Amino acid sequence: MNTLSPADIMSVSPIIPVIAIDDADHAVDLAHALMDGGIKVLEITLRTPAALASIKKISAAIPDAVVGAGTVLTTDDLSNVIDAGASFAISPGSTPKLLKTAQAEKFPLLPGVATASEIMQGMDLGYNHFKLFPAVTAGGVGALKSFSGPFPQARFCPTGGISMTNMNEFLTLENVICVGGSWIAPQALVQTGNFAEITHITAKSLKELK
Repeated sequence: MNTLSPADIMSVSPIIPVIAIDDADHAVDLAHALMDGGIKVLEITLRTPAALASIKKISAAIPDAVVGAGTVLTTDDLSNVIDAGASFAISPGSTPKLLKTAQAEKFPLLPGVATASEIMQGMDLGYNHFKLFPAVTAGGVGALKSFSGPFPQARFCPTGGISMTNMNEFLTLENVICVGGSWIAPQALVQTGNFAEITHITAKSLKELK
């Protein structure tokens, strides 16, 4: 049984890399590159056909990696990522069916929200940890500051428009535990197998944290 909570997942690293893998044969080398740079939590998005196989490969080969799935849209997606050995799931939005199914499975889900109403719906079902998506276009730092008043118990992982340039603006907020972003492992570098550069970007990003 998965014993991690959404709070646990969000606390592993201040940066959760959002990763698209087109070739599952790259998965283990990519995970090693990120871990060599200092990040061991990995969000493999379901936006490519190789995603589930990549999750399986990393989970089997690197037990220390905390590998999960992003772009989880349906309960079928949730079942598939659980079967693949994922440790958590992240969704860009949320539905009551998805949230209730994750609870029934006792599986950590970080549901996506963009509005106060969506936060309230999630909290009504027992969720206090969310992904703010798309973070910058949904209001960015200003929105998160506004949410802190009526929702003091809510904690966020802003994703969407986050980069090394603006990540600290979000991470200094009390209600932000971590940020998510694709700049850590650009798809072009993954496709060409330039894992040394991914390690460099990872280490540099962590060094820039304030």
